[in-house]
Amino acid sequence: MINALLLQAAEISSGDTAWVLVSTALVLVMVPGLAFFYGGLVRGKSALNTMLMSVAALAVITVQWVLVGYSFAFGEGTRWFGDLSFAGLSGVGAEGGPYSSGIPHVLFAAFQGMFAGIAVALFSGAVVERMRFTAYVVFGVLWSTFVYDPLAHWVWGEGGWLRELGALDFAGGTVVHISAGVTAIVLAHMLGPRRDFGRIATVPHNVPFTLLGAGLLWFGWFGFNAGSALGASGVAANALLTTHAGASAGVVAWLVCEIWRSGRATAVGAATGAVVGLVAITPAAGFVTPMGALAIGVLSAPLSFLALHMRAKSRVDDTLDVFACHGVAGISGAILTGVFATTTVNPDGANGALYGNVGLLWVQAVAVVATMIFAGVASVALLTLVRAIMPVRVPVSAEVMGIDLSEHGEEAYHGSDYSDLTGKRIALSEPVMLPARDVVLDPSGALSR
Repeated sequence: MINALLLQAAEISSGDTAWVLVSTALVLVMVPGLAFFYGGLVRGKSALNTMLMSVAALAVITVQWVLVGYSFAFGEGTRWFGDLSFAGLSGVGAEGGPYSSGIPHVLFAAFQGMFAGIAVALFSGAVVERMRFTAYVVFGVLWSTFVYDPLAHWVWGEGGWLRELGALDFAGGTVVHISAGVTAIVLAHMLGPRRDFGRIATVPHNVPFTLLGAGLLWFGWFGFNAGSALGASGVAANALLTTHAGASAGVVAWLVCEIWRSGRATAVGAATGAVVGLVAITPAAGFVTPMGALAIGVLSAPLSFLALHMRAKSRVDDTLDVFACHGVAGISGAILTGVFATTTVNPDGANGALYGNVGLLWVQAVAVVATMIFAGVASVALLTLVRAIMPVRVPVSAEVMGIDLSEHGEEAYHGSDYSDLTGKRIALSEPVMLPARDVVLDPSGALSR
């Protein structure tokens, strides 16, 4: 018995454990970071709802993760789905686990649980200002169970088919960002645009919030990526530097695009470029050199920039351009991993096309296409199910008055006013005319024609 305990203690590295503990906390910081990032980009009357969607996602999905999510993602199961061997985190304790013997199994489960929570928070940006909070939460739980968990098993789980195929995803380019980005565009299309979409300019109500959020995301992303090495190692150090380099290159490339297009660099653009660079480097962080990271950031940012402006000219109301920033950047990052990956950085990875292995590029493409198809089809099915059991959109009066009041009975800014569809600021005591639909909203919130 004593020898067994000594062997267990020897297997667990205090340094690796300390680093992953810190990394888990850093990933949690990304949730308030995302809340500030998204909250600053919307109108003031929807800021609280937007921020709460991020915070609630972490809490609700953590409960799901402990009950069944971790088991579905990392249980043995089949090539497609984990079993229930770890349900309720049964058998997940302080000893080393099947995915990292150097840290406690329970710590690995906690670290991965943060990823599951933030994935649901990401696609909330596509449906803010019009989706009911309860419908979002129900959809999020279903999506995490039937989309995120299987994808995590495919890519990272023992026996997962994409893992067996040789696909590389160091910290969630396919599992987190492509899946959330595709889901975002599906939700935006199925819910339809906001009532005032395309009629008035909807500008960020608090750009400093967005910059603060981007900074917190950048900070937390060091845990997201470097923590995915699951130890205090050279691979973790490389992932930290490539994360920073990719984000910095994303900022520079985005600002160059803005200056080329309009002659001005914007603070929102800098924040967006940072997030795009962080997303793009995520699948590659532990497999590429710092120079490779710069190339990934520089190449990915213009693609997301173009996608964002193309979406703005369409009728698809992906409110905060989740697909352009996370979907497109995740796709480009995953594909470029197949170009710039090298075993000189990580012997457990593979060489990419730049180092003579064109086959990895095709494996990465298969992973991207499979993720997009699966996440897209499953999201359609799940939202259809949620629609059948509850309303998913707030009424017109709530969109005009502000979703904060209708869904939560709170205001971000006490005594704030709101806007009608002409952009005119209206006091709460005045009636509101919606000219395009000839609808009058009286101060009580009742609609009449």
